[in-house]
Amino acid sequence: MITFSFYLFAITVIIAGLGTVMARNPVHSVLWLILAFLSSAGLFVLLGAEFVAMLLVIVYVGAVAVLFLFVVMMLDVDFAELKAEMARYMPLALLIGVVILMQLGLVFGVWTTSDLAEGQRAAVTPDDIHNTEALGLLIYDRYFLLFQLAGLVLLVAMIGAIVLTMRHRPGVKRQDVLQQMWRDPAKTMEMKDVKPGQGL
Repeated sequence: MITFSFYLFAITVIIAGLGTVMARNPVHSVLWLILAFLSSAGLFVLLGAEFVAMLLVIVYVGAVAVLFLFVVMMLDVDFAELKAEMARYMPLALLIGVVILMQLGLVFGVWTTSDLAEGQRAAVTPDDIHNTEALGLLIYDRYFLLFQLAGLVLLVAMIGAIVLTMRHRPGVKRQDVLQQMWRDPAKTMEMKDVKPGQGL
């Protein structure tokens, strides 16, 4: 059953990846991408990495892919023009793809499994501890400082991206909170005596 599930998820990932790249409708492409993410999560479950599988479903399917779907559906993007531009660089892209496939072939040709792999994996995650619990102990106990520093680096990167992309364009109305709070209602409101049957 495990072997059948592996081949089912693996074939689904390959078909969904091809559908993501080759779909003409961008909405269908995002749906194929969601299917690829779900199938990849199934492969992670078969590997025993349930935490990574749930992260893949929650973060990528629940946030990133849905964001892509909303952006594609709401923005008026000229995909015909984008595909025309893509056709110009197709020979270069095919050359790069062939080089990557050759490199992957060389890697898989000399791939060997270490005899110490099972023992080292068992030393990190003992049998009496679930892998999600072991991962939590590693992140929040042994490598707590490194985990917090990584979060700080991401925070600095987010603030830097906001600062670099923020532009004060002239002619754009912006909210002034203090001016709104200190305004005089007598100067900002005007009462009109509307007579019956007449408009303003």
